Amino acid sequence: MILASSIALGIVAAYLAVAILQIVRLRLGFRQALLYVPLKLVYRIRDRKVRAARAVQTPVIYAITHQSRLDPALMLSLLPEDTLHILDDESARSPWLEPWRALARTIVFKAEHVFVSRRLVRVLKGRGRLAVYLPDTIEPDTKTYRLFRAVARIALRADAKVVPIFVGEARYLPFSRSRATDGRRRLFPRLSVNTLEPITIAELMALSIKQPARASNALFDRLAEARLAAPDPKRSLFLALRDAAFRYGPHHPIVESFEQAESGRMHATLSYRQLFVGARTFGHRFASVTAPGEAVGVLLPNTADMVVSLLALWSGDRVAAMIKPETQSAGITTAIRTALVRTVVSSRSFIANAGLSQAVEAAEKGGAKFVWLEDVRKNITIAEKLVAAALWWWPVHMRQEAATPAAILFTSGREADPKAVVLSHANLLANARQLEARLSIGLDDSLLNLLPVSRTFSLTGGIVLPLLAGARLLLDREALGSQREAAIAAKIRPSIILGNDTSLAAHGRLAENFNLSGLRFAMVGTGTVDDETRRIWRERFGARIVEGFGLTEAAPVVSINTATHNREGTAGRLLPGMRMKLEPVSGIPQAGRLLIQGPNLMLGYMRASQPGVLQALGDGWHDTGDIVDVDREGFLTVMGRAGRIASVGGEIVSLDAVEALACQLWPDGQHAAIAVPDKHKGEQVTLVTTADEPDLLRQFGRLAGASDRLIPHDIITIADLPRLDSGRIDYAAVRQMALQRLGIVAAA
Repeated sequence: MILASSIALGIVAAYLAVAILQIVRLRLGFRQALLYVPLKLVYRIRDRKVRAARAVQTPVIYAITHQSRLDPALMLSLLPEDTLHILDDESARSPWLEPWRALARTIVFKAEHVFVSRRLVRVLKGRGRLAVYLPDTIEPDTKTYRLFRAVARIALRADAKVVPIFVGEARYLPFSRSRATDGRRRLFPRLSVNTLEPITIAELMALSIKQPARASNALFDRLAEARLAAPDPKRSLFLALRDAAFRYGPHHPIVESFEQAESGRMHATLSYRQLFVGARTFGHRFASVTAPGEAVGVLLPNTADMVVSLLALWSGDRVAAMIKPETQSAGITTAIRTALVRTVVSSRSFIANAGLSQAVEAAEKGGAKFVWLEDVRKNITIAEKLVAAALWWWPVHMRQEAATPAAILFTSGREADPKAVVLSHANLLANARQLEARLSIGLDDSLLNLLPVSRTFSLTGGIVLPLLAGARLLLDREALGSQREAAIAAKIRPSIILGNDTSLAAHGRLAENFNLSGLRFAMVGTGTVDDETRRIWRERFGARIVEGFGLTEAAPVVSINTATHNREGTAGRLLPGMRMKLEPVSGIPQAGRLLIQGPNLMLGYMRASQPGVLQALGDGWHDTGDIVDVDREGFLTVMGRAGRIASVGGEIVSLDAVEALACQLWPDGQHAAIAVPDKHKGEQVTLVTTADEPDLLRQFGRLAGASDRLIPHDIITIADLPRLDSGRIDYAAVRQMALQRLGIVAAA
């Protein structure tokens, strides 16, 4: 009896000691601490930001993303006791929540009066606090979005500060409010209470570039930023994807690959565990011929082996240098030397089937040696396989840092030599999570990636995003928009397709005889989408095409249209966590040169003039070189590159749009639109083309209803356009040629 009493007293003393610790740490009330302790111990809650949130001066609104039925108990335990909590009907009536409801004032949510009631404004103006639980929805419908409007209106009227709160991992609790397909339920996930600095709605609205933003949009974006703050920002790509494997289940099928082989069609499906086993096996082999932090070239098609190889490099703290196979030989040699690539991972069958022997020679000329996956696979021992199977979740290189380089992508821009854009683990993860905070994607989705992984959007949106979100990744080695490829898409029934206008237009034409039911949307990675392509997809598939704006330096997505915020003809709204500003451009009063800042912004450049030297961003802002217009709701309209715009008689003409018009008439031709001096109108547009009948363009433009501004003043026909080593058009050489032909060299 004495022993039992002693044990009981010891337990009570320990419980009280932990409660007192929370009182000291977080400034909780005594009753709050008593009820918080079991939650703290069971879910190992990270709560270091709570104390600052409690200390915010009134009036204040705590805007909580309501993910699970545990959220009210947690918030009633942590927020100041004088906070008025507006609960949903279930939380207001649940018997098990009664002890927590007694900690503070609560009222039941009623849509017809809560968010229009003057009482709440009076509560706030009387130096009060509100806790509002908003639905956990990434793309809210019109009815749900009214809640954001109402809360924003109350905060604006009361001039109250808003503190967003997001409980990380709460959506995976057994009593989550989310769909079962959003993630595997776990009994005891480790929770984290994430908050952002207090700010008023008026201050958020004032961040808009031109006119003040809408209050509801400002609040919606702020809560999305709190969602981004939930994951640990110090996790590397390998560790973050490993976390996803544990979250969704090691045996969850995650990668499905289709390949054409001599024996017929090959189909491989990998679970998370199989993916990581392969990565650890390959990772040891790659580590034996490279050093930590070294750039390793990747020249592979869209297959499961490519995903395994990327994960293997990240597991060993190697940097994946993504080589574009279509780049001309001189460009590949320069890229290899610029990034100091000494080893390239590739496949003999891919090189042979794609006819890339010249690319191999160019890489070897730059000083690189090849590691062939066929050889790696053949030489793997049974012992290596057993170790990889037993320790699949362990990285090859134990020290994993988010701020270190993860990938190098090559972009030529308009320069003579390619630039190497260096992206960190944090950059790629941030952009994938920014997309995840804007687009609804989860376990019941399957994403078909039609873009080569050497493109940044394919790497982030087509590899990292689905692996992070648990969506099945579908890869086709020969994703060329062919009849066969369209048939594959109909067979595997993806819910999301990632491609460009060319591949999506091909699907629209070829898939009319196939069933693509279940397709929700397509994401466009490069270029603009033709109106006809958009119409076909809407009418034939009932799916929307998600357009946006991006650049390699931003890993790459900057803005995007969504179901909630969508406006055709624009590049969508800025991703959460990003900031922008416009620098005035002479002659374009309604727009400006776009500068951006955000967690997805690159580490810096490597240039051919200084191989291997990282040139970091100076003040954290990056000049995109694009001229954009931004409306009150934050939608970006990209008018063109700073060097790809002509001012004709005071009117702005996009040279890219002129080229697009020529491509519609002559899709197989080569076209370059440039601006040349004109003494009467300042500038005129000249089209240099390989087409034989230039006069047809003027007739075609009028019949197509194109603006007169898009009809070039002069059209010059040549046999072939000069190109850079990267394969892109050399616009400087084209302009010089046109000036000579037009006899205005002196005016240049």
